[in-house]
Amino acid sequence: MTLLPRTLYGRLVVILITGMLAAQVLTSSIWYDVRHSQVLEIPTRLIASRLADIVRVARTDPQHIELFLHNLSTPAFNLELRNAADMQRGTLPLQDQATESLLRSLVDEKTASRTALNLLNLTLLDSQGHKAGVDTLFGSSPAAGQFTLELRLADGRWLHVQATEDQGWTSMAPADVLLDYFLRIYLVRIIVVAIIVLLAVRLAVRPLNQLAQAAQALGQDIRRQPLSIKGPLEVQRAAQAFNLMQQRLLASLAERTRFLAAVSHDLRSPITRLRLRAEMLDNEALKERFRKDLSDMEGLVATTLDFVSSGEINEPRQNIDINALLQSLQADLEDIGAPVSLSGHATRPFSGYARSLKRCVQNLLENALRYARDVQVIVDEQPGVLVITVRDSGPGIAPGQLTQVLEPFYRLESSRNSSTGGYGLGLSIAHTVAAAHGGTLQLHNRPEGGLDAVLKLNTAVD
Repeated sequence: MTLLPRTLYGRLVVILITGMLAAQVLTSSIWYDVRHSQVLEIPTRLIASRLADIVRVARTDPQHIELFLHNLSTPAFNLELRNAADMQRGTLPLQDQATESLLRSLVDEKTASRTALNLLNLTLLDSQGHKAGVDTLFGSSPAAGQFTLELRLADGRWLHVQATEDQGWTSMAPADVLLDYFLRIYLVRIIVVAIIVLLAVRLAVRPLNQLAQAAQALGQDIRRQPLSIKGPLEVQRAAQAFNLMQQRLLASLAERTRFLAAVSHDLRSPITRLRLRAEMLDNEALKERFRKDLSDMEGLVATTLDFVSSGEINEPRQNIDINALLQSLQADLEDIGAPVSLSGHATRPFSGYARSLKRCVQNLLENALRYARDVQVIVDEQPGVLVITVRDSGPGIAPGQLTQVLEPFYRLESSRNSSTGGYGLGLSIAHTVAAAHGGTLQLHNRPEGGLDAVLKLNTAVD
């Protein structure tokens, strides 16, 4: 299982914030260098003052310099005169080179002259005299700097110095300094960067969300408005490709409809000729069989064309009075002796395609009346969805065929009365129209017998 969020927005946020935190942790080494220099700054300045005094005495009173150095030397500030400089001087770390530069500049400033000075070694010690670690830098115990250096005096000799100097007093404990640094630098920066990342990623991902919504809406209304070409270059290219795909789909559907319409038109002529020739037959039984076959052919062609055209919505979207639509269908069926009871009502209009929606409900009613005389229409308006249920008291459908009957040209053989006619397209057309309205069509067997055809229409987009 991946730890990354499922959305692109969440993944970009996690990647950017994680990268920023990683960079922040890596750059925290700067704090170590800052703290190291801070601890050594006071000892460096104190030693520089002592060295400057020695340089001035060696310049003004060279006869007594050895006595002066002897009296000044202590275990913590050991002084030794040598005739030559240390020839085995190694390369100092960068942070120690900065301390060496500070020593030179301080001594030169206090003596008003250029003095040759080499820092041979520098060690940071803890309160026990051991080499200090990170815990000493960020702890509250005092630290000390151990300097090993050489200084050239006015007579050309070199003074070898090994001095240990304490950090001295500080107005803020290192732990408090660290906490203040973390709060002001880390925490505030993390919050600000997180807010910027959230806003920036949301702006960057918004065109992709619009593209995803358009792709989802295309399945409901293929004639929707094309996507606007705006946003980053990659998103513009994706929108252009999406619009081109929509145009090709529209052209393909239109070509398919024209083809089937042409086939339907061309088939009517031979069917008509066959009908005329059948009427010339003397055998009435054979003539009747020809009539039935030709009638089935005409019905199949017309129904197939009707199914193909049901996938294309060639009418404008409008506000539909669901109550008036159902009452109109109820009156039409009552005129032909097929009574339908109606219960429930919609409190507000539904935004959809009037002719297609009427065809959908009519197909459901005709399918129910084909297998039962007791048909009910129940309207239930729920938050965000309008539910229209067509209920009959017929034999129902086998559970394994409840979804198959929604497929084109699928006819039931045993669970419903197959002698009542139909081409297996009525429910398929209703299912297609429901999807075009952003809804669903589901079939459920009733425990007491009969079938519920539940049409759910999304009203949240009204």
